[in-house]
Amino acid sequence: MSPCTTLLVIAKEPVPGRVKTRLTPPYSPEQAAELATAALTDTLGTVLAAPARRRVLVLEGESGPWLPPGVEVVPQCAGGLDERLAAAFAGCEGPALLVGMDTPQISPGLLAPALGAEAWQSCDAWFGPAVDGGFWALGLAEPDPELLRGVPMSTARTGAAQRARLTGAGLRVRDLPRLRDVDTADDAGAVAAAAPGGRFAAAYARLAPAAGPSSLVGGR
Repeated sequence: MSPCTTLLVIAKEPVPGRVKTRLTPPYSPEQAAELATAALTDTLGTVLAAPARRRVLVLEGESGPWLPPGVEVVPQCAGGLDERLAAAFAGCEGPALLVGMDTPQISPGLLAPALGAEAWQSCDAWFGPAVDGGFWALGLAEPDPELLRGVPMSTARTGAAQRARLTGAGLRVRDLPRLRDVDTADDAGAVAAAAPGGRFAAAYARLAPAAGPSSLVGGR
């Protein structure tokens, strides 16, 4: 059976001063952008290695040399994050699974439950909660943009609000593992430790000494 699910990645172009600003300090804007590039590269590598009907990068900004062959690029729409996520799903036909660029520790095996042949049997939605209260993955059997519009984003209750929107609509929801986003220097250390073989971990190891002791896990 050929894959039926579209894989979406929503991301910002890794430009210094415009991406991963919460990493500064201890990192410089250029170092934060380097970490963001590594995270995006790892994420796209996972997307390419996973079974999917289409692989689409929903991008704010311009693509660069970090973009591998085999990934379509569509621009993000204007508006808040809820509107941009809604528009990403609106461009899909059939089941779709969306992830961000802030969890470079994801792997094809971790995504497998939501992408396998039985992923949508007795299931209408997949939900990947984040440690900070948000979510890192959202899958919809029928991509309805109204399931995202109006959900308050970037708060400690975003994940709970989004999941409640799904269940409130009568959807049968299955959960993916809880993961940690890369927002702060402490997050970067923890995520690098969780996926030591990736480009993100290599970039973290290279940049952490230059960033100083506060870039270590726990800020120590």
